[in-house]
Amino acid sequence: MDGEDEFDAAVAVIGGGPAGCSAGVFTARAGLETVLFDRGPSSLRRCASLENYLGFPAVDPETFLELARDHAATAGCRIEDDLIESVTALEAGGFRLEPQDGDPITARHVIAATKYDGSYLRGLAAEGGMFVTEDRDGESSERFDRDYPDSDGRTPVDGLYVAGPLAGCGDQAIIAAGHGATVARTLLRELRADEGYWGKFAPHYDWRRKAENRRDEWTDLERWVELFEESAPDDYEAETVRRLAERYADDRDATFVDAETATERAERGQRRLAAALDDDVLLEAVDDDAILEYADGLVETESGGD
Repeated sequence: MDGEDEFDAAVAVIGGGPAGCSAGVFTARAGLETVLFDRGPSSLRRCASLENYLGFPAVDPETFLELARDHAATAGCRIEDDLIESVTALEAGGFRLEPQDGDPITARHVIAATKYDGSYLRGLAAEGGMFVTEDRDGESSERFDRDYPDSDGRTPVDGLYVAGPLAGCGDQAIIAAGHGATVARTLLRELRADEGYWGKFAPHYDWRRKAENRRDEWTDLERWVELFEESAPDDYEAETVRRLAERYADDRDATFVDAETATERAERGQRRLAAALDDDVLLEAVDDDAILEYADGLVETESGGD
């Protein structure tokens, strides 16, 4: 997207828990260069067993976090095992992030997705309101104000978003992951609005559909142009409407996949899940006859079928 090349990354996500990884998946899949900083004692690791995340009847937190990081990396995130100590605003817009060990980087957007500590944001709190003072056991201390961001993670600081428990969404992993996705989609919607998209065309569309279900009328570019013209703002020139319609049509076209591609992606996903499982548990779950058949196939392959 325009203006992102002047930064080391378009999006810097701070925190590699459910909220941060989820946000990173959405921004990276949308084509934004995303770096995710993850080093710290995640509260999820203190959970004995994660038993209320939909799709996982029960999973140990380490396996879940491994899968979450792998998903983010597969989506295109660059994972940095480093701790961010401070975030400051750049005069021309964007942010400078100072890691504990690595070199500083710049990013156009920051998604703060740590659970407890938002102290690395103090360099952005010059206008006040980001931190509140609370008394506990007779002593005063400051903490990040979870009411500072709105429900979609936006803050008064341009380009800064907050996701997960730090934004007050709650501690449950599934809720934090959902909020991370919500915040990323908010960022993407605002970027698309800056590019000229309006109303129902502004939200980012991240959904893969079967090519066989595509209606023929939407293969015609002029149908998209007509749809855009029907609701375009009055001050939009015809060439702008057409440019946006063409790009929108191309983006939608890319969401359709054929049956073979869908099958390949599903198998790739199953292999990732299988790789995260304990070998003994995996073998125990597989039917003995299936194991023998698979082993026979390997032997036959190695012998050349003789």
